[in-house]
Amino acid sequence: MYLIVGLGNPGKEYENTRHNLGFRVINELASRQGLTSLRSKHHSFIGEGKIDDHKVILAQPQTFMNDSGSAVRGLLAWYKLDVKNLIVIYDDVDLEIGQIRIREKGGAGGHHGLESIIGSLGSSDFMRVRIGIGRENLTGDVADYVLQNIPPAQREPLEAAIVAAADAAEAIVAAGLAAAMNKYNS
Repeated sequence: MYLIVGLGNPGKEYENTRHNLGFRVINELASRQGLTSLRSKHHSFIGEGKIDDHKVILAQPQTFMNDSGSAVRGLLAWYKLDVKNLIVIYDDVDLEIGQIRIREKGGAGGHHGLESIIGSLGSSDFMRVRIGIGRENLTGDVADYVLQNIPPAQREPLEAAIVAAADAAEAIVAAGLAAAMNKYNS
């Protein structure tokens, strides 16, 4: 079984921001699973489905980005899952717009949602699917940039990236991490 967590912030005002791409990937995966709605559990919206023969839990923490770790810790405990069965999907300013990268583990790279998860779990040994949002015209605080609505010029590449990130998460579950990395990191 895998827990697939998409990071974002709850509320309409954040729905179309760069920082909510993780939520949007979970929506894409839920749609593919035929899930019309997610239910509330452990401070998250969750849905259960299958990829190949593997059960998956799809989750959108509702604790806001900077406290995502408490929700993720609760879900891992509830489902009795090891941190190695966790896949976290999130936006990354260090990748070009629309680029997808899979990582086996690593640091937070300044991403507060990841910092919260690593701090809450006491481990950084979980898989990640990173979605590039670039640093285009970034002149001020990164927080201001990631919380802006996606501009029209970036919508098409980021919509394609949402689909690709969902494909990447499915590939991790179905084919394994190494095969997924070979396909999406090249």
